[in-house]
Amino acid sequence: MSGEDSKIEKKRIGILGCGWLGIALAQRLVGDPITSQIKCSTTSESKLAKFDALGLEGFLLDLTPGFTTDTDQVNAFFNVDAMVVSLPPRSSQREPGFYAQQIQAVVSAIRESPVKEVLFISSTSIYPDLNRTVTEEDVTSPEESDYPEMAQAEQLITSLRPQCTASVLRFGGLLGYNRIPGKYMQGKKDMTTGTVPVNYIHRDDGAALILAMLKQGVRNETFNIVAPLHPTRSEIYITTCAQFGWEAPTFADGEQPDFKIVSNRKLNDAYRYDFLYPDPLQFHYSLEDPI
Repeated sequence: MSGEDSKIEKKRIGILGCGWLGIALAQRLVGDPITSQIKCSTTSESKLAKFDALGLEGFLLDLTPGFTTDTDQVNAFFNVDAMVVSLPPRSSQREPGFYAQQIQAVVSAIRESPVKEVLFISSTSIYPDLNRTVTEEDVTSPEESDYPEMAQAEQLITSLRPQCTASVLRFGGLLGYNRIPGKYMQGKKDMTTGTVPVNYIHRDDGAALILAMLKQGVRNETFNIVAPLHPTRSEIYITTCAQFGWEAPTFADGEQPDFKIVSNRKLNDAYRYDFLYPDPLQFHYSLEDPI
C-alpha cells in the first residue's frame, strides 16, 4: 500500500498485547460497523476465557524475544487487515536491546502477512525534558531521545512503509478508573516535582482515538496522544487524593524542575475527535475497573 491514507469498510483487526488499553479498545470494536473480526493476543492463559466471553478470538503468543508459539498460530493471528501493536517494554527485566528484538520479530511477521495498517503504541517518555512545548518533530531518531530503545522500535515499525500504512502513537501517561495518580503518592512529604505539568490521557480517550483512526483512515504519521490540558502534578495529586479521602502529599519549594508539555495539535489537525476528558483534573476514576 502506498503512503496514502487507507480505509477499509470492514476490517479484521488484531491487537498484539491486549492489556489494559487493548481490552478497552477491543470492547469498542465489538459490534462496531468497521469490524468483521477481532483477534487479541496475550501471554497469560487465564485471559483467554475472558476474551472468549467478550466475543474476541484469543491467541497465546509470547516473544522471548522472537515468537515461541507454533508458526501456524502466529500466521493465523497476523491474518488480519489492521494490527494494533501494544507491547510495552519491560526494561528492568530484560537486557538492553531485547525490546527492539521483539519489535523486529513483529515487523518480520507483519511483512509475511496480509496486514496493511499498523498502529504502534509508543510513549511520550521518548521526549527529553526541554522546558518547553514539544512536538512530534522534536524526536525523529534514537540520538534525540531520552528513550533510545523506544525510538529504535518506532523506526522498525516505520520501516514497514510503503508495504503498510504505519502510524506511531506516542501515548502520554495512561490513566483512569483504578489507575489513580494520588493513590501512588498519598502521604509523601516534600515532593520537589509539584510544579511539573502533566501529559496524561484517559484510557477511554486513548481507546476511542484508536478507533477513530481506524475509521477515519490510518496515516503514515507520528501522533502525540495526550489530553489538551496540562495541570501540574501537585494539582493532580491533591485533587485525586481528596476525591478518595487519602492523605495528600506535601510539596517543597525550590527551583522549577525540568519539564515538557507535549502538544497534541497535530492529532487535532488530522482527526475529527472530541475528547471525553480534555482536563486531567476531571478524569473519571473508580476503585474498581469495570473491565
